Amino acid sequence: MPQTMLTLSTRGQGLYEFTDQARTFVRQSGMEEGLLTVFVRHTSCSLLIQENADPDVKTDLNSFFRRLVPPSSDPSMQWVVHTTEGPDDMPAHIKAALTQVSISIPISRGRLVLGTWQGIYLFEHRDRPHRRDVVLHLSP
Repeated sequence: MPQTMLTLSTRGQGLYEFTDQARTFVRQSGMEEGLLTVFVRHTSCSLLIQENADPDVKTDLNSFFRRLVPPSSDPSMQWVVHTTEGPDDMPAHIKAALTQVSISIPISRGRLVLGTWQGIYLFEHRDRPHRRDVVLHLSP
């Protein structure tokens, strides 16, 4: 079981934690030492390792990215050409370009080597709900 794909449902912009699913995959693999690579197969969302204890962190990250890259309907974004799928389309691609679509996490003693307050998140950048495919791959 070196690889699996998760399908995560989103409800719009925000951070969606899937640490437990990743932990379960690693535990069921039986691998003691190695590397988990997490890859999202989309261009308008991304991945983060972030604090999972205080929900205010998610709120502040969402607010920061909305301020950093507002919808293309905002006057500051009038330069945007790609609006095929709506005013959140190109801003979602920009946010994904600023973050990452792949992350790696070491495995030691059969467990993810995450810090005490770290969780793995899908960062949805689109306004409407989506189903996102996330590949989990283990390497020795």
